[in-house]
Amino acid sequence: MKLAALLTSAGVNTAVCVVLFSLYSVLRKQPSFVNVYFGAKIAQVRARQQDAFRFDRFVPSPSWILKAWETSDEEISATGGLDAVVFVRMIVFSFRIFSIAAIVCNFLVLPLNYFGKEMQRHQIPAETLEVFTIVNVEEGSRWLWAHCFALYLISCCACFLLYLEYKSISRMRLAYFTSSVSNPSYFTVLVRAIPWSRQESYSGTVTRFFTNFYASSYLSHQIVYRSGSVQKLVTDAGKMCKMLKLTPRELHCGSSSMRCGLCGTTASFSMLPMEAETDKGRSDFDGSDLRKKESAAALVFFRNRYAALVASQGLQSRNPMSWVTDLSPEPDDMYWSNICVPYRLLWIRKIAILVASMALVAFFIVPVSLTQGLVHLDKLQKTFPFLRGILQRKAMSQLATGYLPSVVLIIFMYMVPPIMLLFSTMEGSISRSDRKRSACIKVLCFFIWNVFFGNILSGSVIERFSKFFKDVKNLLAMAVPSTATFFMTYVLTSGWASLSCELMQPFGLLCNLFYRFVLRNKDVSTYGTLTFPYHTEVPRILLFGLFGFVYSTLSPLILPFLLVYLSLAYLVYRNQILNVYVTKYQTGGTYWPIVHNTTIFSMVLMQIIAMAVFGLKKSTVASSFVIPLIILTLLFNEYCRQRFQPLFKHIPAQILIEMDRQDEQNGKMKEIHQKLTSAYTQFKSSSLMLGDPVPPSHNNCRLEDLEINPGKIPVHHPS
Repeated sequence: MKLAALLTSAGVNTAVCVVLFSLYSVLRKQPSFVNVYFGAKIAQVRARQQDAFRFDRFVPSPSWILKAWETSDEEISATGGLDAVVFVRMIVFSFRIFSIAAIVCNFLVLPLNYFGKEMQRHQIPAETLEVFTIVNVEEGSRWLWAHCFALYLISCCACFLLYLEYKSISRMRLAYFTSSVSNPSYFTVLVRAIPWSRQESYSGTVTRFFTNFYASSYLSHQIVYRSGSVQKLVTDAGKMCKMLKLTPRELHCGSSSMRCGLCGTTASFSMLPMEAETDKGRSDFDGSDLRKKESAAALVFFRNRYAALVASQGLQSRNPMSWVTDLSPEPDDMYWSNICVPYRLLWIRKIAILVASMALVAFFIVPVSLTQGLVHLDKLQKTFPFLRGILQRKAMSQLATGYLPSVVLIIFMYMVPPIMLLFSTMEGSISRSDRKRSACIKVLCFFIWNVFFGNILSGSVIERFSKFFKDVKNLLAMAVPSTATFFMTYVLTSGWASLSCELMQPFGLLCNLFYRFVLRNKDVSTYGTLTFPYHTEVPRILLFGLFGFVYSTLSPLILPFLLVYLSLAYLVYRNQILNVYVTKYQTGGTYWPIVHNTTIFSMVLMQIIAMAVFGLKKSTVASSFVIPLIILTLLFNEYCRQRFQPLFKHIPAQILIEMDRQDEQNGKMKEIHQKLTSAYTQFKSSSLMLGDPVPPSHNNCRLEDLEINPGKIPVHHPS
């Protein structure tokens, strides 16, 4: 692949970014799209003077960039929670370390790579990208020590920055604990695998057990009833039967007609009447058969936080498969349908999901091999001779090698996050945040294996299939530098263009147009809201970080493209957190251990591959000199694991005891106990669900106000 093909890909993606960024700056000013680009924070707003024509609404402007840049971390935390701050800090950390790597490697390593061999030089655009990589360095060259020095410098700076970030985010997590004084989850324990008894219900069993063993701290409990897709279908069918029994007059009084945009009739369908306010939160079950609907799970409330912590961490019975306790998630974070899953089936589900994930990885080997075939045009022409005439054209060959491979791979990769989220749901996560965090880990592992190792190994198989299993070390040493060109184009296409799509929100736009012009529904309160897709965006940025670490000393030309992506990502994601996505639940910053562990993995992989390349280049001393660096990196990781990671797994008992003492001294404990019984309601809608009345404070908001202070809009935050 020549530099001209890479520049073609960069030009195409730059043009796409400029056009979409400009279009976004115009569309966000239009009142009809305010629900798409400002989310639920203004979905209920009754704007004033929005329909008046103004010329500035149709002129692109960088005002959103300035607002995203000027917003502080405190405003990000107030709007998106601690998880949003962790996500932004991940981008900042990546930008800092790769800025250092870009300065060192592009001014020290890149010239040595280019002049590494005596050869006939061409004009820069006509040069192949291999001359800018370590492949172009002579075997046994003393300049390989410059690569080793750069490797040490990048690793030391990365460890130093990682330590500072881990320490800072640990402080934020402790502050998150102390600021959640009224959090009902600190008093609540989720109990599963309750033993079944013929003589009494699950509720009676829970009462007898906890009054016997936790008499001094037990307050009350709440049984979890069976729910899920099947139960919802049964309930909805019952409601539909009641609707069919209504007289036309009753149905007309409670429904609203809508005009269909496809057939054009004035009353082509009717909306079913909304549930009355007095019915919200009421169970779908009659009191006579509540016992039949009980599941073997319950929420047990304790008199203080420390008692709940002790009960959640102890083994409750001689049989570990019964009376399983965990500290309960927050009320808005509960995933009720999974709590009803029998605990004894969870291990079977996890094994089945593991097998399904491995099958999915095997399935995606096909598109990965296809993308590598597009990179190796000579081999593609031998396999498919009818393409020879088309691919011999200069423009087509540059487009095929510089743009199409990454586009094909990205199209297939968009299928992965929804599938992994479904797998995490089927595993039985008890909270929505844990489900998304589990999906994040699955997607990250999938990306690292299929996008990185899959492309490297598939490209090597094409060239040396017969030697594939003979020498893994030399395989990585030869394959990794040769695939650097593909990952440069992948950063351009999957990185730059994906940020443009993130800004434009094409799915939200299509839904908006469908509601307005097909359903003829202009009530923005029915359009829905979005939560931040951590399971998609965190793996993407960490994957690009892996590219940056591995290729920083082997092919430094990737670093400028990566820095441009991180700069755009910093602005785009801050804007999206402030305006588009709604925080309904959060993990309290537990995404950072994923970031830390992935970064350590990327650094160790960078060092191992560099050691293998040095050995392949007959520089055994430089290769051996990398071994102490690997050991030091692993020791640093172990120190961080012992020093910081426990804070992200458990809540410190000291903090909870201090909270309990403070509440007892202030006389607030009785008030907290009264609120506990109503905090967790399984069949209750959220306090600000779609279709609910607009709060009075939202009635007089204007679009202009949202443009001025996007981070200070009055919004309902779950406790």
